[in-house]
Amino acid sequence: FCSKSPDSVPILRRAVMVFASVTRLMRRPAAIFLNSSRLNYDEALDFSRLSRLTNLTLNNVDAMTSADEIAEKVISSDAEIVTTKEMEVHASAVEKFPSTVKLMCEAGTGFNNIPIALARSRGINVVNIPTYSTESVAHMVITYIMNFSAAMFQQAKMLHDGDQKNFYVFQHPIYEITGKKLGLIGGSGTIGTAVADVALPLGMEILISSRSGKLPKGHKYEDHPKVKVVPLDELFSTSDFVSVNCPLNDETRHSIGAREIRMMKPTSFLINTARGAIINESELIQCMKEKVIAGAGLDTQEVEPPHPESDFWKLENVFLTPHIGWRRLETRQRLVDMTADNIESYIAGRIQNLVN
Repeated sequence: FCSKSPDSVPILRRAVMVFASVTRLMRRPAAIFLNSSRLNYDEALDFSRLSRLTNLTLNNVDAMTSADEIAEKVISSDAEIVTTKEMEVHASAVEKFPSTVKLMCEAGTGFNNIPIALARSRGINVVNIPTYSTESVAHMVITYIMNFSAAMFQQAKMLHDGDQKNFYVFQHPIYEITGKKLGLIGGSGTIGTAVADVALPLGMEILISSRSGKLPKGHKYEDHPKVKVVPLDELFSTSDFVSVNCPLNDETRHSIGAREIRMMKPTSFLINTARGAIINESELIQCMKEKVIAGAGLDTQEVEPPHPESDFWKLENVFLTPHIGWRRLETRQRLVDMTADNIESYIAGRIQNLVN
């Protein structure tokens, strides 16, 4: 029997910790991506790192709607890790998950499609990826602004319909965006700030709504001469473009409706690249029928896609895109890689981006 010297104890303790860390990293837990085709619809993405980290099952569908089918897929894969992309995971499905499930990864920013309180009660950690699409979504806002300022949507539709009048007598108002006011709802956040990063060099003036009347201490545009913090009503009434960049929660759901839209200038445009349910769509539709504002660009809708009978499809001053702000190739690959970051951290015992 050999007694340990006092000096050897810390060394042994460190050795045990290192061994435990290496053991965790060598482990390859079972994982399933329940709707991988939502991301990899063009089969252009590289999942090799995820495959090295886990025993990975890719369920190549865009979405699953049946709670029973979701639960069955998770059970049959023996998954410890369940990943989804913008797909509702019903509480009744999570209730049927086996005890092997310890981590749910939302491959995106919003996690309102996962019953996080229920997951917590079942010992399941839920993580998301808050920053993967910042630049891409910001560029989507600017894309709408540039198209609206040159009436590109309307001109493309005319040509598609065989109407060439614009080549003889121009039909639409177009204008420079230099000096135009861009109102950012949620403008002090990551994406709103990224929108300002692009808009300011284009000569736009930025209005940001804030209850406190000021930007957070240390914000990069805190003292910028072209950035002004204003009350929300002033933002709506004076902006040439209003961009929605805030998160969806109980406070923001349907927070933009007829009252706010009727404050806007008749030449102004409303752009939503955040979450569709932030806007009261029935009130927006009525305002657009009355041509209260010049147009609305909606990359997100409350139900995606809108119901086939929705008036959104019929209104010539509403321009829809199928939630493509995050769909650029580089953005999607970044999302896969950052999902791997979350899973690698979990395996190492250091959970990051936890939301529950």
